[in-house]
Amino acid sequence: MQSYAIKSIFVANDFYVREFKFRITKEQNMFLRKIATTIAISLISTSVWASCAFENDTEIKLLSNSYDAWKAVTSAMEECGNVTTVLDIDFKDKINEAFAANPSLYQIGGISNGTMVPLLNAGSIRPLDDLVAKYGSHLNPSQLIKIDGKIMAIAMSVNNQHLMYREDVLSEFRIAVPTTHAEMVAAAAIIAKYDVVDYPIGGTYKAGWNLGEEFVNNYLGNGGEFFGEGNAPSINNATGIATLNTMKDLTAYMDPEYLVGDSTYVQQQFQQGKIAMATLWGTRAAAMDNAEESQVVGKVIMASAPMGTTRPASTNWWDGVVFATNMTDEQADAAFRVAMEGLDTEMVQANNDTGVWLVEGFVAGSAAAGAIATANNGAAPYPSSLPGMGAMHTALGNGIAAFLTGDKDAATALADIEAAYTISATESGLM
Repeated sequence: MQSYAIKSIFVANDFYVREFKFRITKEQNMFLRKIATTIAISLISTSVWASCAFENDTEIKLLSNSYDAWKAVTSAMEECGNVTTVLDIDFKDKINEAFAANPSLYQIGGISNGTMVPLLNAGSIRPLDDLVAKYGSHLNPSQLIKIDGKIMAIAMSVNNQHLMYREDVLSEFRIAVPTTHAEMVAAAAIIAKYDVVDYPIGGTYKAGWNLGEEFVNNYLGNGGEFFGEGNAPSINNATGIATLNTMKDLTAYMDPEYLVGDSTYVQQQFQQGKIAMATLWGTRAAAMDNAEESQVVGKVIMASAPMGTTRPASTNWWDGVVFATNMTDEQADAAFRVAMEGLDTEMVQANNDTGVWLVEGFVAGSAAAGAIATANNGAAPYPSSLPGMGAMHTALGNGIAAFLTGDKDAATALADIEAAYTISATESGLM
């Protein structure tokens, strides 16, 4: 297998984010070259699972997010027996405490490059070199997430937020595919004149983590930097104000209840034919063509995230599994074998379009086009390696709503966010 670079896909290593090579076949590379001009591949997946390679007799529990890729992976794990999976959209608020318990409440955690950092800092996940040597010979090098030279996680897929749009709606009104947020707003203004959708734009603006992520995406897309010397906050500036104003411009064409809109909410709005455009996670793309729950099958196209002033207004992530420190060696052995059953070629072949998989057997199809285009256009990695990023993300998620609702102007909102961050960072020893 030959390696080709997909720009700006990153893994955590030595607490910094470093670029790696996304390994694809020559045939897949040929497809990627064609993505800019055509999306031609649509794969038919099967729902038939290969049976587990072993019979698991050790009780194993997993906590992860709840989107379709995790449903696919955990369904394959459950075939081994004695496996309980909890898929919870709020998993990131629960996993740290769950893994800190002794014994851990879960043996396996489904995480990302962002949610992994607190677990690393707490010492609640175990190195995997011995288990990879025993059971992981099929894993691609890009799946091995190393910290200080030790394998600490197994990546399964890459992810980012990118533009999804109703091709039929844009074509009807002869609207070009938006490449910036200004073009997105202009397109929305045209669509709003006609009774074709409830809201031209959907937004994952739920107050808290989602709203903070929207600012991070747009701020990085505009070339912003979050911190100055000594982890001091640095967002109350022209770039920060411009970012907030862009976010507010988009809300004019959203559901008025946008502050409760998480990824599942916006996905359902799309599937119900209520919106025409949204920047949504790549892991939600396949759901648009799920005939059992979608009314817009074949109508939603995946494209690159809108460009900021310097790069796409998005961040690249990876998703994967970690294993708790506080469990027995017997549990660790069984948990890793179960996880490998969930991350094998058979699972990918049955669920090819539910993610941009790093697992052997993935063939890039139309559902992956937006995520790949966003990465290739230079989207930045989510800056999880920055010591203060967790506190900054929290402060952003809690503070931006006051600007969007008109309670504060942009400069005041950003100043208050910086103040909230400073209190948190000082209490934790970052400043």
